[in-house]
Amino acid sequence: MSSHAVAAVLNQALPYIQRFQGQTFVVKYGGSALQHPESVRAAVRNVLLLQLVGIRVVLVHGGGPEIDALLQRLNIPKVTRDGLRVTDDDTMAAVEMALLRANQALVAEILRAGGQAVGLSGRDGGLLRAAPMRDDLGRVGRVDAVHSGPIEAVLGSGAVPVICSVAAGPDFSALNVNADTAAAAVAGALRAEKLILMTDTNGVLASADDPESTLSTLPTDLARAMIADGRASRGMIPKLQAALDALGQGVKAVHLINAGVENALLVEVFTDAGIGTMLRS
Repeated sequence: MSSHAVAAVLNQALPYIQRFQGQTFVVKYGGSALQHPESVRAAVRNVLLLQLVGIRVVLVHGGGPEIDALLQRLNIPKVTRDGLRVTDDDTMAAVEMALLRANQALVAEILRAGGQAVGLSGRDGGLLRAAPMRDDLGRVGRVDAVHSGPIEAVLGSGAVPVICSVAAGPDFSALNVNADTAAAAVAGALRAEKLILMTDTNGVLASADDPESTLSTLPTDLARAMIADGRASRGMIPKLQAALDALGQGVKAVHLINAGVENALLVEVFTDAGIGTMLRS
């Protein structure tokens, strides 16, 4: 990129940087992106740049592929129902182990990049409180309360909170929580300016068969309609529902972007065109 092109990008970013200084962004990262070290390094650099320009960044992650790999090594069968992982006691132990390993890896990557980070489980300090979702799913939970004290303490220290999506149930035992849902609950509790869901696709597609049909903006009524009539694929449904939940809790905007696109986070936040799909309240 020429020096003139770089200057143009920086000039375009300036008003966004000024607007978002002091605001809170919650970034959900996970899925297959965690399997690619270079993708993780790039996302971490983007997160630290957001922090450097004065944005408070909270990172929430899942780890489906890591969980699947550990279950396979432990000879524990993977069982899903309605797109959700049926979680018995053995599966819950593996889920928590895999997510904590992913958490430590993300923290280490931030430290290697020169930043500061503190890893948190949703169980730490009762950060995420949840209730069992359905009897037939076992230890799968739905977040019903967020204790933001530990998050604010980490942010106040100048570090990035890195939260894995395990929650404390009514008896404080572990419950498995969808990472998009957890991120939405955290964003709502913090009254975040933005919730950014980093996914495996280029945002929300107008046509599932056309990867070039990304919707740059998505009205909330259309998002609800896509869930209701099946236009949203099974994997996109919890993301759209999380987006709607976050907006309902006062989050100003939700972005769905492809974690595999270079500098996707910065392009979406700091340029006029963006790169994914935005829902706004």
